[in-house]
Amino acid sequence: RRQKKTASHAVMELENTKDCSQAEKPLFCPSHPTERLRLFCEQCDQPVCRDCVVDRHRQHTYDFTGNVIHRHGDALRELLKSTQQRMGTLEGVLSQMDDMGSALRGRTEAVATEICLFASGYVKAIEEHRDRLLKQLEDLKVQKENLLHLRKAQLQQLLLDMRTGVEFTERLLTSGSDLEILITKGVVANRLAKLNSVAYNTHPSMDDGIQFSPQERAGQCHGYELFGAILNKVVDPARCTLHGEDLHSARQNQLTGFTLLCSDTTGERMGRGGEAVQVTITHKDKRDCAVKPKVCDNGDGTYHVSYSPEEPGLYAVCVCVKGQHVKGSPFTLMVKNKFREHQGVFHCCTFCSSGGQKAARCACGGTMPGGYQGCGHGHKGHPGCPHWSCCGQVKESSECLGGPPSDTSQRSLLRTVAL
Repeated sequence: RRQKKTASHAVMELENTKDCSQAEKPLFCPSHPTERLRLFCEQCDQPVCRDCVVDRHRQHTYDFTGNVIHRHGDALRELLKSTQQRMGTLEGVLSQMDDMGSALRGRTEAVATEICLFASGYVKAIEEHRDRLLKQLEDLKVQKENLLHLRKAQLQQLLLDMRTGVEFTERLLTSGSDLEILITKGVVANRLAKLNSVAYNTHPSMDDGIQFSPQERAGQCHGYELFGAILNKVVDPARCTLHGEDLHSARQNQLTGFTLLCSDTTGERMGRGGEAVQVTITHKDKRDCAVKPKVCDNGDGTYHVSYSPEEPGLYAVCVCVKGQHVKGSPFTLMVKNKFREHQGVFHCCTFCSSGGQKAARCACGGTMPGGYQGCGHGHKGHPGCPHWSCCGQVKESSECLGGPPSDTSQRSLLRTVAL
């Protein structure tokens, strides 16, 4: 207190500072440096000095800091308590997130282990499948080579027999006497004739149609689904045939179709699907008119082709397997109207529709008194209803049958004649 620099400072005993975090230090007003901040303006929510109350805060509500500290301190303590609670909640959330991160890392490690086990097992299954395919291919090659060697050995033996017969005959003709030739002529001739009668193919061929189909299902190995198979049978488009009740005709807007049967080079049914089948149906008169068919692979060597033509007329149908036309392709398809159009008149009676002509007849067969050859159905005294004059159909939106009248028309005819 005697020192000039600390004379104005607040001094406390060291024993009294044990329970205090900080000694009170006077604060001075920034606007009035010589005045201490002893008051608190409620309206401006800030500490002020006496000069401030007289000057800028004259009309404001104020009080000493010691009087308002409890109220503001309590509010601050409540806010602090709420913040502390939220801090605890946030710490709990962060702890949960740490646990979730640990669980995520543990789960990913477990899944990675599963993936490695799955991949190693899959690789092992694929390698075993590869070995089986190579073994199957080797067996197929040996089988075809043995068949080829057998055919070759047969031809070599035939050639050897022919060469021996030719050499013996040439020696006989050049060195043998007339008597020797005449004595052995029959045996030699029979031998040569027999050799000449042996049939053999002048254009030898070998069925080398061995293919590998990656899309073919190959069953399971150690629980894994495998693909890829060796195909020994090769489809022959020239031996593939078309089957259906009526390949060359169809009705407008009616679903119809046919079946394609695929066969191999020997004419035997393939027994499996997967072939590249293309079907095009185009109108011969209308360039931009085409039908989009649907090809269904039955998986047994047959393919069902369905289509629904929208326009009547003549169509060209092309069916190709592996880019080549099958047997019977291309062929023509005649699409008829959905309903046969009526050539007559839908009327109440022949008398009205013909303008009163007596010779006018109707397909229903009805007549009218007075020598009229046509019917009077629909008029009073003549039972019946309006119908087509060309076929007798009573429905206006119907297909023209063009045949004999129906039972209803016959009954109407009898009643009309009776009247």
